[in-house]
Amino acid sequence: MPSQPPRPASQSSPRPAGERIAKLLARAGVASRREAERMIAEGRVALHGKVLETPATILPGLAGVTVDGKPVAAPEPTRLFAFHKPAGLITAARDPAGRPTIYHALRNALPPGAGRVMPVGRLDFNTEGLLLLTNDGAVKRQLELPASGIPRTYRARAFGTVSQRQLDELIEGVTIDGVRYGRIDANLERARGRNLWIELTITEGKNREVRRVLEHLGLAVNRLIRTAYGPFLLGDLPRGQAVELTGKPVARFLEGLAKGEVRA
Repeated sequence: MPSQPPRPASQSSPRPAGERIAKLLARAGVASRREAERMIAEGRVALHGKVLETPATILPGLAGVTVDGKPVAAPEPTRLFAFHKPAGLITAARDPAGRPTIYHALRNALPPGAGRVMPVGRLDFNTEGLLLLTNDGAVKRQLELPASGIPRTYRARAFGTVSQRQLDELIEGVTIDGVRYGRIDANLERARGRNLWIELTITEGKNREVRRVLEHLGLAVNRLIRTAYGPFLLGDLPRGQAVELTGKPVARFLEGLAKGEVRA
């Protein structure tokens, strides 16, 4: 049977213009992309009154889209905030155990008119320091992805004994209980007896990565502070306070992030 001639270009199906609904909702700050996909699966998102069935729906914009029956506003310009998270707060909107969350502190910490913001990644309940916040779900995702290679720097106070040579070996990464942790740049800042301060820079940000690596070296971590996330520094930002990150350097960073050219 002779093969069919290729279909003329004029007869091929054009690619729909626009973006996936979950991505649009994330960019509008409604929720992260994953949360938006969950909302769609729960039947909470509709277009002109018709419930959407798949997060793969392509739309040119959010006109006619509702969430829980309420129209979705057009995306606001991307905003980025730095928050000095104290220890003793959950990085989540709510906690089943009833523990206080970052949003309890953010009520009074964020500048007026900040609107809804989402945390970039997480800091554990007992970890303090720099937590970035944004109203843009797409920016949140890019900042969190290990593939973006954005460095995160921590200072750990620990108890035990370790040499700089042992810390230097972490530059090649380490496998702990079957989990591979990538490059870690670690330096012993100071030691007073068995009380140590160690600075570590990681790029993956796996769950409890710093604590697990130091515990693997036989150290007991009793304080952990994130001091930097990419080019953004905790500096002298008071504990429990937040500030908006603005200016040309921030704009250039966000532009590079959107293009996949992260300037960290």
